[in-house]
Amino acid sequence: MESFDEMLRRKSKDDLDMWIDRAATSWVASFANGVIRDKAAVQNAITSVWSNGQTEGQITKLKLIKRQMYGRGKFDLLEACILGEP
Repeated sequence: MESFDEMLRRKSKDDLDMWIDRAATSWVASFANGVIRDKAAVQNAITSVWSNGQTEGQITKLKLIKRQMYGRGKFDLLEACILGEP
């Protein structure tokens, strides 16, 4: 029986049903219910070669800069910080 992380890393959807059964009776039951509702999407996400990791990384970087400069300026300063302008 694989963990959810292992299924994602190996891109193997074979054990998804067993994982759902096991998770439905554990403390992650709410998450398992969401997986059941979107099972086709989860299977596609597990086997897909596409990732939105680069996009999420850029968003995280933007949010970090925005939080660091909280209260110090408006959009023009935020834009300058992101673009690396002095």
